[in-house]
Amino acid sequence: MQNLYVVSHPHAQHTEANLVGGWHDSHLTPPGRHDAHLIAGELERRRDTLRPIRITTSDLARCAETARILGTTLNAPVSTDARLREISFGEAEGRSNEWLAQRQIPAPDHNRLDHRGPIPGAETRREVATRVGACTRELMDDTGHDHIVVTHGYALTFVITSWMQIPVDAVGFASFATTPGAITHLRLDDYWRNRTLLGLADTAHLNADET
Repeated sequence: MQNLYVVSHPHAQHTEANLVGGWHDSHLTPPGRHDAHLIAGELERRRDTLRPIRITTSDLARCAETARILGTTLNAPVSTDARLREISFGEAEGRSNEWLAQRQIPAPDHNRLDHRGPIPGAETRREVATRVGACTRELMDDTGHDHIVVTHGYALTFVITSWMQIPVDAVGFASFATTPGAITHLRLDDYWRNRTLLGLADTAHLNADET
């Protein structure tokens, strides 16, 4: 069995300030760092101690901070990969979400993958799916490890679709909802070769302090 845990970074400063994220680089908030420790504890509880584990993270600060906390708890190596970044919102990044909402145009059904919209520098869905998918497939080739991927809310969908070997041309309408600090658990069966989504966006560990 090979396990892949996909972690959505916890609460970050740009969210607290109601700013557009994307490639805008913001750090975790104090509650976000607290939640990162809760995520680390949950992954330590879940891990298969007979298999080594690798952590690969988006290079943006909110994910890299999360990954360092996980790496310390799990005693696992951490590497960064810019291909796991969130979708780029181009010139909207770091501006207010209201500014973006006033200008953004949703992708039409006939052009879900290649619609770029009116914001200069913004990425298309195809561009995000292609780069995230390339990173995920490389990780899956390393069958000697279980993997933790630390990424962002939009990018997470394409970690899942590429892991399931869904072609980019088929993900125009795909969306797997998550929340900050959630854990998604994917597993590859060695015998049947099934790729199973065991848990999507689990946040029960974030309530550990309340029990």
